[in-house]
Amino acid sequence: VQLQASGGGLAQAGGSLRLSCRASDSMGDGSIMGWYRQAPGKQREMVAIMPDDGSVNYADSVKGRFTISRDNAKTAVDLQMNNLNPEDTANYLCYAKSRDWGMIRGMEFWGKGTQVTVSS
Repeated sequence: VQLQASGGGLAQAGGSLRLSCRASDSMGDGSIMGWYRQAPGKQREMVAIMPDDGSVNYADSVKGRFTISRDNAKTAVDLQMNNLNPEDTANYLCYAKSRDWGMIRGMEFWGKGTQVTVSS
């Protein structure tokens, strides 16, 4: 499965961007899709992930500002980012994981990422 992310760019503080990620195939039932980000000199961190049961996990730093959504076909995940601030500047990576089967961990996939730069 290949993941293709788009929608990054330059925004001013307080502005909005929407990221989209499309998988080349359905991730299937029990899958997880979401977004991570990595800023220069920092570790990769989870931004938002969403299993296909509809539950959502957000990083504390983006709660109330970012909204993740998935499609029913399990091929796409979007991230609406509002009220952006310079600390959100990073390369945003799309992530997907197929379901676990008992003790067998599902396969993980990463997109190449899309750059988000927020100016003050």
